[in-house]
Amino acid sequence: MFAVPPSPLWPGGVVVTAGAVALAVTVQAGLAGSRHALAGSVVLWVLVALHVAFALLMTGRHGGRRWPAGVQACLTYLPLPFLGATWTPVCGLLSGALFMTACRTRSPLLAAQAVACGPVLLWAPAGTAHPGWAIAAPVLGLVECALVGLAARAHRLTGVRDEAIGRAVALERRRFTRDLHDLVGHRLAVLVLKAQLVQRLVDERDDKAGLEVAETLDLLRALAADVRAVAHGGRRSSLEEELASARALLESVGVRCRVRASCRDLTGEVGEALTHALREGVTNILRHANARHCAIDVAERDGRVHLSMRSDGARPPRRDGDGTAGLGPGPGQGLANLTERVALVGGRLEVNPSRGGEFAFTVHVPRADDDAVTGH
Repeated sequence: MFAVPPSPLWPGGVVVTAGAVALAVTVQAGLAGSRHALAGSVVLWVLVALHVAFALLMTGRHGGRRWPAGVQACLTYLPLPFLGATWTPVCGLLSGALFMTACRTRSPLLAAQAVACGPVLLWAPAGTAHPGWAIAAPVLGLVECALVGLAARAHRLTGVRDEAIGRAVALERRRFTRDLHDLVGHRLAVLVLKAQLVQRLVDERDDKAGLEVAETLDLLRALAADVRAVAHGGRRSSLEEELASARALLESVGVRCRVRASCRDLTGEVGEALTHALREGVTNILRHANARHCAIDVAERDGRVHLSMRSDGARPPRRDGDGTAGLGPGPGQGLANLTERVALVGGRLEVNPSRGGEFAFTVHVPRADDDAVTGH
């Protein structure tokens, strides 16, 4: 299992909390021995708790409300005449809260108020404010706002990254499933057919049994290579080789096959899509039809490549034991995968319904600029 990295909000929250507590401890030490020590301590820690909660809420997607900043302003300036210069450091917390609100709402007015949290102390009665905090307060608030903003942004980027990873995993899983069906399913269908042929030849003591066994072993080796290619995503097919293989395979099982191809040497994604279309058509003929004739045409017209397959002997859809549609000439997972593959290269798939036992489908794809088209 993969370890889940901690959310970036945790270090941001720890830094904000630690900074607020450190400032509160400094103020608490200054309050010791004064006649308002108890009341000042209560207000101080309520103010710190309110500020930390507000800062953590501001890191969320929708942010916090503005009223805590108003309450914090009252708790900052109202005790100032009673607690004196010892209380002035808490102005830095108010400045930070106003800066965070200003960044969230994009308000120049709130930003100006955040900056003014320090200089306003210069107009306080003598002895009630420390003049150094006139500059230190907005600086402290700006630093806190920057830290909280970085933590919030890192948190959002983490969410975006997780979503991107999830989409990539889903796409890879879909690719693996599609390739497994299109490549391995085709090989398995041919292997079943070859095994049945070998069994019949063995029963008839035909000398061709050894040749069929050798071809079956070649198919098994090809199947193993396909599985490795699917696992590593490195499968690349040749349309010209697939046309020759389809014709030889169909004629070996007694299907008269006519192939007309005015363009064969198609490379890249277009050739890959057409190769899968051809393979899916052959698989449908082997599994869902008792064909005697098949016609395959590949042509280019108006900058688009068209591949069509027609065969007879299509069987009507059968029903499984639970009443659902079974294997037949209608669209299934293979045609659904093919539709997806063709759409990825800007093409479309047309499936003609069975009429009089004939099944046909046509693939139309735009020819890529880097595809070399050679007439034969």
